[in-house]
Amino acid sequence: MESMGKKKPRPRHSFTPEFKAEVVELCRRGDRSVGQIAKDFDLTETAVRDWVKQAEVDSGERDGLTSSEREELAALRRENHRLREDVDILKRATAFFAKETR
Repeated sequence: MESMGKKKPRPRHSFTPEFKAEVVELCRRGDRSVGQIAKDFDLTETAVRDWVKQAEVDSGERDGLTSSEREELAALRRENHRLREDVDILKRATAFFAKETR
């Protein structure tokens, strides 16, 4: 009774760029709908639509961040976070040593 109407979440998968490109190419051909392609490969329709959208951005057909820009942004955010932590540590060390010398 408890499980009625509730779906189990799908396990998270990671797919190779080659696989994604193949699925996107099938969608662009227009032989089958995105929904049918998603069903054939046991994917979510949302994931396939996102891959198609990202491929359009990467090829310049649509505005947005390209895959390489997204990777660079993520790397810069990680570096920024690390540098902020370093500055925080240095501030605490400065305060500690300032107390010691008084």
